[in-house]
Amino acid sequence: MKQNLTLEQIQNFEGKYPKQLWYLFTVEMWERFCFYGMRGVLTIFMADKLLGLALSDKEANLKYGAIQAFVYAFTFLGGIFADKILGFKKSLLFGGVVMIIGNLLIAFSPQDMFYVGITLSIIGTGFFKPNISSMVGELYKEGDSRRDAGFGLFYSGINIGALLGGAVCVYFGTSEDYGWSYAFLAAALVMLIGLVTFVFTKKSLGPIGDSPLLHLPTTKRTTKEILVYIGALISIPFIFMMIKNTDYTDYFMYTIGPLAILYFLYETYLEKDTKSQRKLIAAFIFILFSVIFWAFFEQSGGSLALFAKDNLHHNLLGFDSNPNIINNTANSLFVIIFSPILGLVWIAMAKKKIEPNTVIKFGLGFLFLALAFYVFYYTKFFADEKGLTSLNIFTLAYFVITFGELCLSPIGLSIMTKLSPKRLSGMMMGMWFLASAYGQYAAGLLGAGMSSPDENASSITKLDGYTQGYYQLAVYALIAGLILIIFTPLIKKLMQEVK
Repeated sequence: MKQNLTLEQIQNFEGKYPKQLWYLFTVEMWERFCFYGMRGVLTIFMADKLLGLALSDKEANLKYGAIQAFVYAFTFLGGIFADKILGFKKSLLFGGVVMIIGNLLIAFSPQDMFYVGITLSIIGTGFFKPNISSMVGELYKEGDSRRDAGFGLFYSGINIGALLGGAVCVYFGTSEDYGWSYAFLAAALVMLIGLVTFVFTKKSLGPIGDSPLLHLPTTKRTTKEILVYIGALISIPFIFMMIKNTDYTDYFMYTIGPLAILYFLYETYLEKDTKSQRKLIAAFIFILFSVIFWAFFEQSGGSLALFAKDNLHHNLLGFDSNPNIINNTANSLFVIIFSPILGLVWIAMAKKKIEPNTVIKFGLGFLFLALAFYVFYYTKFFADEKGLTSLNIFTLAYFVITFGELCLSPIGLSIMTKLSPKRLSGMMMGMWFLASAYGQYAAGLLGAGMSSPDENASSITKLDGYTQGYYQLAVYALIAGLILIIFTPLIKKLMQEVK
């Protein structure tokens, strides 16, 4: 493997994908196994009265939202530190190590070490996640038409990892033969595999991901890097406290968002090129709408996980199935199957010059989201006298929501790199994930609002509360989609030549 590859050599690749994309695909796949495996068991572990944290459904939803919000909020900070000091490679390595330690702590003692371990996982993901996406963007020259296909492949890696993690960790965690420790241990082991893969393939990335401070003396650069690591470790008790008490999470979210917006406006002001400024404003509009999308979509890890636990039959197309495994794998499986098919549809439409632009695709994403939540609501009409309803209809809703995700999420990653100046790529990718943080935070609040305040509520009461909430989400998603479609011409002007 060449050690002195230049950026030009990497970007002048032949074929559809650069070989480096396959390496990053593999690393991301294992990291997403770890992340989605943990995400899949979080709420049901916290609500487990015997072997978990014995929280109420409302508390479990709120803590789920807080944990996920901090995960994505730290991606914003991780993106900035990578842009300014560490570089993507060192940021990714540090994040991966911290994530592994966090999962091992929880595996050792799920009830006693949960909050410490999850705090480390939050910090680790923040340093890992935005930077690998930014490295994918740098594999392509500006204007390279193969970029979207590359992000599409990368996105399939995310979903393969999510599918495996959701199935394996939920199976271990809910199995009488294994238990929660095995779920978190599996997450740690696969993260280790991903990290080792990156260590052995990172030379192929050439200068991509190197520290932006290579021009400084080694001692000065090392000092700044160490200060970043120390700062991350100092934040441990701060995050630990806010997860334990979600009231503190509220204060944090009320603060970090406005600060991030001010920082974004400051960097936009420094960008003297008017066209670049308009592109950044367009990117910000996409970011704002993505908050709404993820607030609804991420019910899958919160309220839908509890709905699957308490209100679904164990029969899918005639086979006995664990509803929570279905809840955590159906979307990923559908993405893997239909992502390439939808990609071919876009290509065919492009040849006929009728492919919808990015803004319209975002709008379509919301329309599919609205339809999916109407189907989740519709499950109430198939419920029996015990409040248990059809797993088949529930899975159908995930089939629909998949097309909403495919219209928005992979395109979102790509459009951030297209609309961002190179010097701000990490920050803008971080902003994209910070929007997810607010989506996750709102998802927890929405899920808690749907939960019955009575811990001893019947399954019928829980069914009514959740399905009525899903109906409201369907209406709001429909409105958001129509707004995007109506204002498409204005947003396209801001995007300039970017399609």
